[in-house]
Amino acid sequence: MMRLLRQPIVRWLTLMACCELLLLAASLNVATYIRFAPSPDDLAASTQTLTMRAVMFALVIFLGMAALGEYRSTLRMSWRGQMARHAIAFVFGGLALVVGYYVIPQAYVGRGVLGMALLIGLLATAAFRALFMRLVELEALKRRVIVLGAGQRAAQIHTRMRRRSDRRGFSLLGYVRGANETVLVPAELLLDPSETLAACARRLALDEIVVGVDDRRGGLPMDDLLACRQLGVKITDLTTFVEREAGRVQLTMLDPSWLVFSAGFNASPLALFVKRAFDIGASLTIAALFWPVMLGVALAIRLESGRGQPVFYRQERVGENGRPFWLYKFRSMRTDAEIDGVARWALSNDDRITRVGRICRKLRFDELPQLWNVVRGDMSIVGPRPERPQFVSDLETKIRYYSLRHSIKPGLAGWAQLSYPYGASEEDAAEKLKYDLFYVKNHNLFLDMVILIETVEVVLFGRGAR
Repeated sequence: MMRLLRQPIVRWLTLMACCELLLLAASLNVATYIRFAPSPDDLAASTQTLTMRAVMFALVIFLGMAALGEYRSTLRMSWRGQMARHAIAFVFGGLALVVGYYVIPQAYVGRGVLGMALLIGLLATAAFRALFMRLVELEALKRRVIVLGAGQRAAQIHTRMRRRSDRRGFSLLGYVRGANETVLVPAELLLDPSETLAACARRLALDEIVVGVDDRRGGLPMDDLLACRQLGVKITDLTTFVEREAGRVQLTMLDPSWLVFSAGFNASPLALFVKRAFDIGASLTIAALFWPVMLGVALAIRLESGRGQPVFYRQERVGENGRPFWLYKFRSMRTDAEIDGVARWALSNDDRITRVGRICRKLRFDELPQLWNVVRGDMSIVGPRPERPQFVSDLETKIRYYSLRHSIKPGLAGWAQLSYPYGASEEDAAEKLKYDLFYVKNHNLFLDMVILIETVEVVLFGRGAR
């Protein structure tokens, strides 16, 4: 978690979340005082447990906002779309609070106070978020960065990280051409090659230099880089920079030595125990909440397909360390979908999918039986999605480092599912691997909880479903 918090984007998101939690708690306090101000006796009685109720109100609404993806750094949406998402989060949070008041009567808040608190919280957090995002976008508050290199590797920042949402944490001031490099970045972004890096760092007040030359064997200006370090300028490898800013491992620029010497890949006994405990607790909680849904899905499949047709579907997948296991799902395709035994990628509007199956896939209900796989230890709640052996054997020969995703247990939800749409081709598999490797390298309990909460948005909006 400390490694994640060292990322500037995560730090400002954490700051925004903490401020909004305080605003939400204050909203309930303000609503209570407004509602009961005319009656001092009622006000005194209402404020006795106000702190507990304010904390519950703030946490539930905050979780609703997080579940709707409002704390995703790469969220790209118009202000109207953001306001609609913000309002939906408060609607879901309000409904959850009503249910919570029946479970915890001591936290009960009257309808008038709750309605006022929701309105005040909605307006306060929306206004704060608009102001905060404007501050984040100010160039004066971003890290000032140049790239040492102007060839194929360095150009990927210009081509793959050119959106405003991709550059919220830094301001790219230019590129310095490396020795014997073919320039592949716009000429107007090239800096004067005759100027030393130290002089450039002083002139531009640099915070960071990203080393992205195509060939380091030609020699790096180590004396210049050392002088920059003495000036307080951070020196970062391009692969580390992309991982930090984009939440993925860029395969085309990946050096095996970077994987060997970089931080992460925590497989200590304590980390494994915490992850397993989280898996068991989360899977049992989800099963307890969704057993009526699972019962309804099973009944719907039986009614559509008739007596004698299977409700569940068992399929071989590749798990941790390449070991195969049987994955369980609600059957969403016809029983003759792969009667010839040939594995096929699922297509958009696939005619093999049944009517009930189409709804289940859209809402991810077909995945619920995999909770049994989690309890058995075949899978985790969060991890790379397991693939079929036929696909894995083919992809491992075509995509370098593909086998690394099998160094941990596969999961029901994953970082790649949040960051990339449904993968149904070799190209998609290569793109998703970038996010899977980021998760394999950086996974911890905090990241797992974030992914699990934000998966709600994927389910609600049907992103990537086929």
